[in-house]
Amino acid sequence: MKVGLFFGSFNPIHIGHLIIANIAQQNTDIDEVWFIVSPQNPFKQNKNLLHEFDRLDLVQQAIAEDFHFKVSDIEFNMNRPSYTIDTLAVLREKYDHDFRLIIGEDNLASFTKWKNHQIILDDFGLIVYPRPNSKESELIDHPRVEMIEAPKIDISATLIRKMIRSGKSIKYLVPESVQQQIIAKKFFLD
Repeated sequence: MKVGLFFGSFNPIHIGHLIIANIAQQNTDIDEVWFIVSPQNPFKQNKNLLHEFDRLDLVQQAIAEDFHFKVSDIEFNMNRPSYTIDTLAVLREKYDHDFRLIIGEDNLASFTKWKNHQIILDDFGLIVYPRPNSKESELIDHPRVEMIEAPKIDISATLIRKMIRSGKSIKYLVPESVQQQIIAKKFFLD
């Protein structure tokens, strides 16, 4: 089976993530998209990070109706910060699937800074979606990089958290089940 791996904090997951995952699954040869909830991104501070199990639960809520989507907590028991190459090694050991990474064009520009980026490119490959204001990357024409056509969605989890703290509605920015969970558990209010 061919699986696209969509790594992220998903703090919280929003419709932009779901649109990209759906377009990647529908417009490439991958059978499923697995959302890999990262406990801690090596390039980001984690001061506003909701607990990993709460973020995992929100992703499960968001994708419950789509059999092409799965969620994984594979990184929860790994060293932190976890590096993509290490997660890929664990996944490859555990499953007999053909894995590819789904990343934004903004990440492609800095991809050469990733730990063992060349091994990721050669052994796995990338599915890249457009992002607003992305810098040009020399990897754009790499044979293991597949650019997909997708809307440039400029929704950020930061904006969503800010709106929640301001008491504003996040309707249409996140799936309804995610919004209900955020309200019920009073997430992102502090």
